[in-house]
Amino acid sequence: MSTEEEVPAPTIEPVVGTIKKNLGLRKNGKQWKDSKAPQRLRANGVPKVGWQKREQERQKLAAMKELERQMTEERQEAIRERVRRIKERAEQKAEKERYEKLSEKMHRKRVERLKRREKRNKLLKER
Repeated sequence: MSTEEEVPAPTIEPVVGTIKKNLGLRKNGKQWKDSKAPQRLRANGVPKVGWQKREQERQKLAAMKELERQMTEERQEAIRERVRRIKERAEQKAEKERYEKLSEKMHRKRVERLKRREKRNKLLKER
């Protein structure tokens, strides 16, 4: 009869998931840092968006941008038209003042003949 109790030999059981595969030395030299697994968006709860839905969003955005472009073009056209009218009025006013100065010096009929002649030349130049 012995006073010593028999102790069973410890058995080594592999723990699942703790064994790491040896990937060799890391390129950046930080062997003491743990390697992280790539981020999986689906695992984080990011919903999967179908192709059709993305295409619809793109079409909506394109339509909105086209509408904005048209509106800005219309606004620019209105500004250009207003500037053109202002310039035309200024030209007409200057021409009228010039003919008034000429009529002070010359006879009225001669000034009218000059006007007609200048208009003809102007029309020929525009062609």
